[in-house]
Amino acid sequence: MLRYIPLMIKNTLRNRRRSLLTIGSIAVSLCLLGVLMAMYRAMFLGEETTPARALRLITRHRVSLTQSLQISYEGRIKQVPGVREVTVWQWFGGNYKDSRDRRNFFARFATEPRQFLAVRPEVEMPDDQKRAFERERTGTIVSRALVDKFHWKIGDRIPLQGDIFPVNLELTIVGIYDDPDHEESLYFNCEYLTQSLPVGSPRRDQAGAFLVQTDGPESVPRVAKAIDAMFDNSPFPTITESERAFQLSFASFVGNIKLFLMAICGAVTFTILLVSGNTISMSVRERIREVGILKTLGFTREAILGIILGESVFISLIGGAIGLVLAAGLCWVMRRFPLFIQALRTLSLTPPVALLSLALAIIIGLFSSLVPAWNAARTSILDSLRDSG
Repeated sequence: MLRYIPLMIKNTLRNRRRSLLTIGSIAVSLCLLGVLMAMYRAMFLGEETTPARALRLITRHRVSLTQSLQISYEGRIKQVPGVREVTVWQWFGGNYKDSRDRRNFFARFATEPRQFLAVRPEVEMPDDQKRAFERERTGTIVSRALVDKFHWKIGDRIPLQGDIFPVNLELTIVGIYDDPDHEESLYFNCEYLTQSLPVGSPRRDQAGAFLVQTDGPESVPRVAKAIDAMFDNSPFPTITESERAFQLSFASFVGNIKLFLMAICGAVTFTILLVSGNTISMSVRERIREVGILKTLGFTREAILGIILGESVFISLIGGAIGLVLAAGLCWVMRRFPLFIQALRTLSLTPPVALLSLALAIIIGLFSSLVPAWNAARTSILDSLRDSG
């Protein structure tokens, strides 16, 4: 069949406008399909971005992220075998400047400085800034990404207006940290938040979640089960999960993300089949007489079948290759805007995803042209020459 490749290419280009439109349609579809598969891999099959994250767990209320836990849980979690360190991890929310401007939104957490720095060893910051964060009650540390975004510097004051918590905080930047995930986050001392709350407020004795550091990757599943079993029958049951699973729980608010991605992938694949099949069918109908001539020249049914299938695969591969280039660029853009899903910061078109996309393009090319190619191959010479096109 290799000797027929020039003929396949020539037949593909005979109607250039239709071929280009078909290639464009397949490229856009494969681009979307490649991005969806890359998202699925990044969210559900990817590895943790750092070794430190592989050691961490997050303990939160089993019912909902909006439900709080008792602050006393921290000491009990610390006693679980395999736990190295625990710290409060409280989402503060609040507003910075004009809340209507989405640019002013970023993550704000209350935590315990010393324990936090132990649980998050990948956070890079000068030692004097770490000591200032531990020592100053109103001190806060901010990520390098936020500093570049707002042009902050050490000593700047950050006013936060509470919404979840009925308090307004005046924070002072005492440290700027770098981290592998390039997150846009701010951390401050939870003691400042507790003391700012009214005396007698039940929130003084509550925490949104706890960051747990284990002593090794092998301890992670055992520790998670032990923590949840400890509070299974309490008024505040817990669920302990990895950071990746915790981040994906935000996305689950819109529904079953796995089902959505798989359904869209299926719809896109079916659409490509229709587009490619329609193009090949029109091309074959226009060339029925030529098929008869080829048969009179000695071309076998198998050769006719292979030539038509090859044309379809050639078009699909070109569209698939262009689609992969577009998908890689789109992944690069999405890494800059990962929304609330931290896993998308590692979004990329990996070689397995690219090979799977190209294999899918070949399969689509074969299946979309199988019926018209088979019909053309089995049409007799007399019927082919009698056809008017």
